[in-house]
Amino acid sequence: YEFIIFLLIGLLSHCPSSDSLLNTCTCTNLTSLSVYGKAQNRSDERLAEFTDTIGNRVSGSKNLDLNVHLELVKIPHWVRGEESAVMLLPRNHTLAILGLGSSVGTPPGGIEAEAMVVESFEELKKRASEAKGKIVVYNQPFVSYGETVTYRASGASEAAKVGAVASLHPHTGWQWYQPGVAQIPTACITVEDAQMMARMACRGQRIVVRLTMRDQTLPDVDSYNTLAEITGSEHPEQVVLLSGHLDSWDMGQGAMDDGGGVTISWEALSLIRDLGLRPKRTLRTVLWSAEEPGGVGAAQYFQQHKANISNFNLVMESDLGTFSPLGLQFTGSDEARAIMKEVMKLLATINVTSLEEHGEGTDVNSVHYVFFPGASLHTADQRYFWFHHSDSDTMSVQNPEEMNLCSTVWAVVAYVVTDLDGMLTR
Repeated sequence: YEFIIFLLIGLLSHCPSSDSLLNTCTCTNLTSLSVYGKAQNRSDERLAEFTDTIGNRVSGSKNLDLNVHLELVKIPHWVRGEESAVMLLPRNHTLAILGLGSSVGTPPGGIEAEAMVVESFEELKKRASEAKGKIVVYNQPFVSYGETVTYRASGASEAAKVGAVASLHPHTGWQWYQPGVAQIPTACITVEDAQMMARMACRGQRIVVRLTMRDQTLPDVDSYNTLAEITGSEHPEQVVLLSGHLDSWDMGQGAMDDGGGVTISWEALSLIRDLGLRPKRTLRTVLWSAEEPGGVGAAQYFQQHKANISNFNLVMESDLGTFSPLGLQFTGSDEARAIMKEVMKLLATINVTSLEEHGEGTDVNSVHYVFFPGASLHTADQRYFWFHHSDSDTMSVQNPEEMNLCSTVWAVVAYVVTDLDGMLTR
């Protein structure tokens, strides 16, 4: 891990002495440094070196264990085993599958059963009497991540409630079993195969699938949230927090989800330190562990720091790609929103001045609505789900110029808010 220590050592070292600090934040200087100056493309280069060397970083794996400034957390350890699926009727066809995170495995000989295709939970309930002993195939249309992800998260348990022996659907990632409900194997299939089976079902053809999965969940393991910060010059106990999640799904390199968010969060600190700036409050970057299993590392971080929660001024997360930035999504009081609108005006030179509703992110959603203002980076993310949780999530998705701009937005907003005379109102 020597190269990781090398990449992060600049963030973990002491800031310049107060005598050498600039008296004011020059947002133009931050922009020039990131977009045109010596830091141009630096975030993209760091991300490439990181993902090329480490690769994907699924929760519980050794690739997620980094020896830098760390805070201990306990995280799930699910291991993908051999997986296969074959449609035996109405014709022989090998199905490309990917087990969902936390799925149980099949019995040693696999499961061979008739498939029942549904488009929604509502249809599943209406046809509950048909589901016993079958493999439920969800062919739900993609509406939005927020609406459609419920099929990934809860599809297995909903199928188990009506007696199904397994479930398949076209969206991969982590899933959660509901307490008191039988745990059945569940996996992702391609959109094309889900639609094909739906057409077969509409024609009245009997569909039989054999599913084999050797996946298993092992005891929780130790992992770490990775921290770096510039200590505040006047109010070191007050914190503005930048973040992205260090873990990834176990396909591709995790460059987009969420290597980009991780990289711009540490690049923002680097840009500010390069200019010798030291804001009034502490500016902290946290690279979360175990976001994919449901924000596990973040939940434990905020529990560990609950005594200082009232001193968190703003928490920011980037987890929807580092494409061309469009603005900032923000959740907070009307007074805080008015201040943030003024902050965003400072980014007029790169045409990123929009302040939108609903700051979001798995790692901070559960706490910032209650305790402090939250913000998330909004980018031109129309292509995000082309690559999400797939082998295509590699450095080929990333664009150096777009990452420069994202780093600029992150650095300018973080620095200005950290250096305000007062804290944002709750």
